[in-house]
Amino acid sequence: MFLPISDMPNPRGTPVVNYLLLGVNIAVYLLVALPLSRAAVNPNDPALLEYVRAVPQYWNMPLSELLRRISAYDLFVFSHGFKPAAPSLTDLFASMFLHAGFLHLAGNMLFLWIYGDNVEHRLGSFAYLLVYLATGIAATAFFTVFRLQSMVPMIGASGAISGVLGLYFLWFPRNKVQVFVVLFPFFVDTILLPARLVLGFYLVVDNVLPFLFASGQGGGVAYGAHIGGFVAGLAIAFGTDRLPEVMKLAGWRSFWSGKVDAAKAPPDNSVVSPRTVEIHERIQRGDLQGAVAAYFSLPVSHMKENALPGDRLQIGYFLVKEGHYPEALSVFRHYISDYPAGPSLDRAYLGAGVVLYQGLGQLTSAYQYFLSALDVDPDPEIEKQARQYLAAIEARQKRRLKRR
Repeated sequence: MFLPISDMPNPRGTPVVNYLLLGVNIAVYLLVALPLSRAAVNPNDPALLEYVRAVPQYWNMPLSELLRRISAYDLFVFSHGFKPAAPSLTDLFASMFLHAGFLHLAGNMLFLWIYGDNVEHRLGSFAYLLVYLATGIAATAFFTVFRLQSMVPMIGASGAISGVLGLYFLWFPRNKVQVFVVLFPFFVDTILLPARLVLGFYLVVDNVLPFLFASGQGGGVAYGAHIGGFVAGLAIAFGTDRLPEVMKLAGWRSFWSGKVDAAKAPPDNSVVSPRTVEIHERIQRGDLQGAVAAYFSLPVSHMKENALPGDRLQIGYFLVKEGHYPEALSVFRHYISDYPAGPSLDRAYLGAGVVLYQGLGQLTSAYQYFLSALDVDPDPEIEKQARQYLAAIEARQKRRLKRR
């Protein structure tokens, strides 16, 4: 048995929406699922006949056995769970908060508790709620494609939670997850594993393989929904990293446009431009503000060709000093993308980490960049600073992990 129980690093503060989602799911179980699960069904209830008709395993079962095995909660789930053959918007959202039993609820809530706070901290509370619901919808849609004629309801938060895992997988690749391992009687202990290894195991071994070899269904588990949610989370994380940055770039250009002669801006089809010389000469003269303005007047696709690597880093660190954190982060991220094995990559990783740590308060995202700085044979001073930031992040964890 491999059971994740915590992660590191985790952000300080209160993940309000994540706690709210945990609370609503648990409340629905305690106030609805649990009492109805213990309530017998009325043999004269028309919903009973409709339910039996929809579930083939009950077709040839004697009435006495049916009444013993079916509870009032089964009929409630049939009424409010999402049925692919009879889709309903209210059922779609209601199904995300219904669970088949305690173990179903406990497993989902454990994963949401471990991984949700980091994702909420990165997105913000309101955006996190929207993304949670959106990945739940995507998960249901993916499941529905393979069960178009099914009247068997799908319930559970696992599709939406799988979306959260997809976001976590892309955004926090260097995090560690504490896993409780039971290989009785040989090994019983907790170990730290890379987050991507744990989530990759969840996706491939727990879902993709059963989906392929059990025709997408097995033991009542909606593997397709888990896969759909995870992929939706990956897509949202990928888009969130790129689209806003592209959209903001126009605003940054407008901000700096008053500080540069627009007539000198290179045409979009230029390959090598006098702007390279202009940016470099401005930096040499100490006119960093003018260099920044010239840099942001460039089309994104021409930034690499029209600005020297060292100049780009100086622009990034100047923006950090001036408190223009989103712009600085854009400079460092574009540098890392343009020069994945290039010069001074350690400085770019450190700069991005500093922006996220000091300027934007994204400690868990900063952690990824500081670790990456250590992986590229850094300058001793860069290595020292990166390790200091990593130590500071670990010291601020609200949930501390035991290291071995």
